[in-house]
Amino acid sequence: MIAVITAGGRVDGRFAETIGTEVKALARVAGKALVDAAIESARGAGAERIAVVGGDEILAHCGARVDEIIGEDVQGRENLRRAICSAVDRPLLLMTSDMPFISAETLRAFAERARTADVALPLASESAYETAYPGAPSHVTAIGNERVANGNVVFFAPGVGERVLPIAQRLFDARKSLWRMATMLGPALLARYALGRLRIEHVERHAARMLGVRACAVRDCSPALCFDIDTWDDYRYALERTANV
Repeated sequence: MIAVITAGGRVDGRFAETIGTEVKALARVAGKALVDAAIESARGAGAERIAVVGGDEILAHCGARVDEIIGEDVQGRENLRRAICSAVDRPLLLMTSDMPFISAETLRAFAERARTADVALPLASESAYETAYPGAPSHVTAIGNERVANGNVVFFAPGVGERVLPIAQRLFDARKSLWRMATMLGPALLARYALGRLRIEHVERHAARMLGVRACAVRDCSPALCFDIDTWDDYRYALERTANV
């Protein structure tokens, strides 16, 4: 298994001033940089090769602890292409570098359950997420009558990544807007979404028909795979929570 960790995200303002850099992956939580937590979790989950997408600061920080640094691009979707195309003959875990509570155990559990699919994404229920992180900024989304937190890891079976690259890049661009993601599903599913009748299984079946892949939402995964740091409030919450552990 190969793990590719995207670490090109930038922050500014108070966030950047506090962590001393614009590179979000180098923000420290519980005594280690976010990207270090991702690397350690991937290695512990069984990744035989680890690549990180990033710039000069990431290269200097990671050094020999990873097998490859994939040079970043100003366009996030290009970083995604480079990451996916780096693995063709082995399973790939594509991960963000901003999950402060990730662990080898939670990542391994998802990877093991995902192996029956071509493409898989972890989900946690709203109740599980809020129980794990009470008072945290919301990372929950509604799909029909189901409320879930989306994971920040995607599993690709060997050889699948390049086949789904165009749609993966579009999804990356739309990842922060449920409406933009819904518009990619076609008129029938868009109508279901507008009426509040869209279900996760509808999206899975649509992917099978349109892309010829077994897409799977792996439910009841650890909320640790769903909490990422997008904002200053997310970062502050992570600091406060780990300070009390």
